Amino acid sequence: MKVGIHGKSIFWLALSAQCATGFVVNEKSTVSSTVLTATSLPDYGKTSVEVDKIKLEPKKKKWRREDLFGSSIVDQTLQELEDDDDFQATKEKLQEIGQEGMSKEERAQRRRALDKLGVEPFAKFLRKEMDTVDDKPFVLKRQTPTILQINIGLYCNQACGHCHVESSPLRTEEMMTAETAAQCLELLKNTQSITTLDITGGAPELNENFRYLVKMARSIRPNLEIIDRCNLTVLQEPGQEDLVEFLKDNKVHIIASLPCYSAENVDQQRGNGVFERSIAALLALNDAGYSSQESDLRLDLVYNPLGAFLPPPQEKLEVQYKQQLADNFGILFDSLFTITNMPIKRFADFLHRRDELQGYMDLLVRNFNKDTVENLMCLETISVGWDGKIYDCDFNQQLGYAVGVDSIHRGGKTVFDLESLDELIESRIRTDNHCFGCTAGMGSS
Repeated sequence: MKVGIHGKSIFWLALSAQCATGFVVNEKSTVSSTVLTATSLPDYGKTSVEVDKIKLEPKKKKWRREDLFGSSIVDQTLQELEDDDDFQATKEKLQEIGQEGMSKEERAQRRRALDKLGVEPFAKFLRKEMDTVDDKPFVLKRQTPTILQINIGLYCNQACGHCHVESSPLRTEEMMTAETAAQCLELLKNTQSITTLDITGGAPELNENFRYLVKMARSIRPNLEIIDRCNLTVLQEPGQEDLVEFLKDNKVHIIASLPCYSAENVDQQRGNGVFERSIAALLALNDAGYSSQESDLRLDLVYNPLGAFLPPPQEKLEVQYKQQLADNFGILFDSLFTITNMPIKRFADFLHRRDELQGYMDLLVRNFNKDTVENLMCLETISVGWDGKIYDCDFNQQLGYAVGVDSIHRGGKTVFDLESLDELIESRIRTDNHCFGCTAGMGSS
């Protein structure tokens, strides 16, 4: 081999020249003067010299799982419940003492925890912490209602560990009827101050009256904000293949659960494979125009902690969520809401079994924030259960504290007892010790 400058071969010198100038090296290692013209290289020269601004496109393809749409996770969820010793123990106890007995025992556990901490019941605590009004002790009273929240059923294709309504595929009986849904719409029509219809569950979309409720509400009040509290995986259940288009066509605001941007954390809390399904669902919503600058379709996400701690600051966590989801999956969303886990139902059971209930109640009390009180959801929200009973909030609903119940929680008003939700203005709001959850840190909604 012939040696050229600084000991390099003529071949490698010629090859270097090819990379720099486009000259071609023939098999005899001589350099040809044939130069390719610009017309034969249609894309050459289009790459910007500002290479620092060139970004790789996010890897979206592997997460676009069209094969998941039309497939159910119900059987998987049921198997996970069957294998869950804690769930089975709770199920046996529920059969033994009933839902009312479970709620009573749970309430006693919270009270004992606060007694050990030397903390008064929430109502007394609140009166001491808040300023007097016209020389009278502070009392939470209902204001003009602006939000009608309807829980249309406890059936769900998932069974999340933090779920305060204890939804699962086993809750097949607690589903709102068409008659009750129609009466809710009548109250919406008769209460002009209502600006938002918030539909929740369970997985609300799996109630056969969900679409009727949405379409009729949109017809009654075209500018009404309609919220769907969506678990994302419901979009892939059989029979829901057109759900994304339905939500889009009816301009439904989606508030979706995504407790983390990592697969391990999400699957631990919500079930195996739920993260992958959730990402595929979010991409499908983005493709439909949700969170696009060209549309007014809104998609928000909800974060709640995995365990007995408060959520991080909402604004900072939102920045992190947006960066992680955009960079890793190409997902866009509008806002992130952080929610404090309420010490009731499934999460309360989780805390009790880990001997963490007292510590968690102490955490909530220590972080009481009086600034949250003026924005509590119970002030302007009317909560309606699947059976038509009316509550001050969704949490009271799960504990059986209906508006108008007696001292042992019997009776209570239903949607059939009212002509307008305005009839509830100035009524006193029922509180209990779980309310520390809504007043801790930056609050909960």
